[in-house]
Amino acid sequence: MPKIRTVYTCQNCAYQTSNWVGQCPSCKEWNTFIEDVVMDSPKTKTGHRAGSGSGMSSITPIKLADVISVPTQRLSTSIAEFDRVLGGGFVPGQVVLLAGEPGIGKSTLLTEISRSLGDNNLLYIAGEESVEQIKIRAQRMGYDAKNLYMLAETNVESIVSAIETEVNAESNIKLVIIDSVQTIYMDEVTGVAGSLTQVRGGTQILTAVAKRLGIPLVLVGHVTKEGVVAGPKVLEHIVDTVLYLEGDSQHMYRLLRTSKNRFGPVSEVGIFEMAEQGMKEITNPSELFLEQRMEGASGSCVTIVMEGYRPILFEVQALTVKTSFGYPRRTASGFNANRLQVLIATLEKRAGLNLSGHDVYLNIAGGFKVSEYAADLAVCLAIVSALKDIPIKKRTAVFGEVGLNGEIRNVTHQSKRIAEAKKLGYTNVISPDKYRDLVAVVKTALEK
Repeated sequence: MPKIRTVYTCQNCAYQTSNWVGQCPSCKEWNTFIEDVVMDSPKTKTGHRAGSGSGMSSITPIKLADVISVPTQRLSTSIAEFDRVLGGGFVPGQVVLLAGEPGIGKSTLLTEISRSLGDNNLLYIAGEESVEQIKIRAQRMGYDAKNLYMLAETNVESIVSAIETEVNAESNIKLVIIDSVQTIYMDEVTGVAGSLTQVRGGTQILTAVAKRLGIPLVLVGHVTKEGVVAGPKVLEHIVDTVLYLEGDSQHMYRLLRTSKNRFGPVSEVGIFEMAEQGMKEITNPSELFLEQRMEGASGSCVTIVMEGYRPILFEVQALTVKTSFGYPRRTASGFNANRLQVLIATLEKRAGLNLSGHDVYLNIAGGFKVSEYAADLAVCLAIVSALKDIPIKKRTAVFGEVGLNGEIRNVTHQSKRIAEAKKLGYTNVISPDKYRDLVAVVKTALEK
């Protein structure tokens, strides 16, 4: 018989301990441990070989070379940006976790996917919204919802029964959506809906059903204030794909990123625009982000950043003003503030600029966050341009990592970045292939 024991599990990193502790030894977060009940499998007696009178059946491994690979028939959503992130569409039996902040547009995106699937029927399990609320959203988006079957339910047993019935019935369901995983519960499991045991147990059962029936399943999840999926970390290990829908409440653009994908790449990014009629995909984001850029303005520099395998052009804006206090301010929006401090120190030491008496403000236009070091060179040039009040030469795009010695270091996918910039009309591309010294770039990039 399996042995039942009590453990305490960290909701942030899934670290387990036999006793409750205030701070997690693994992730250093406070008050994240929740009591959990686990069952240990019975240990097998040693000293017996399989098939030698012990009553155990023999298990024989197989060669991977002998396994026959069957081509996977994916279910396309007809939304190129979403299919890009999935790797070409939904795989039969795939379980996808779609996470994002409240109000970011998760339900709107799923409604857009439902509309794009056309004749393919879907089963939408609503745990947070009523059927009437979803109907209002569909009408606002101009969606007749003839292929959408609705069920307002949060009990896992009832959900499983409905999935099995509808998949095997004439309705011919091709996709199941559960909104959200934090609302489902199981009768035989202790804890309220959204607790560690309920979320993990419910997800495991739903995953097993999706695998057995061969139907894609989308689970909607919330994120915490730290930007990670709410609930136990083990939830991300259970599912096949983890998608994050990100964006700024002050802008209408949304980025769909993947942090895990067993059936496709893990670095692709889909870009959408939140409109009144729903979520619209953006096929050429570089032109959109640069359409409001002022030509000939100082403190502005265009850089090429890789979002997944796609190069995107962003505008880096800098502003320098004389400080009113003894300690200058360094403020960044969409860029790492600590990295900005390092680049300012490099400019002072290697380029001979005096920024000790100036406040420096940096902004990535469009409300997006750029974490790639390839934007270092553009940040430095934008600061120099703002300090000297001299604009960057027209049709110039730059990229490259800046080292502490003032050298410009190589970055990945340089040829893709250059090709994207030239496609958009940027004839002067400053890259690590051409320049290796920061001082030389500063003298070359600014207009005389």
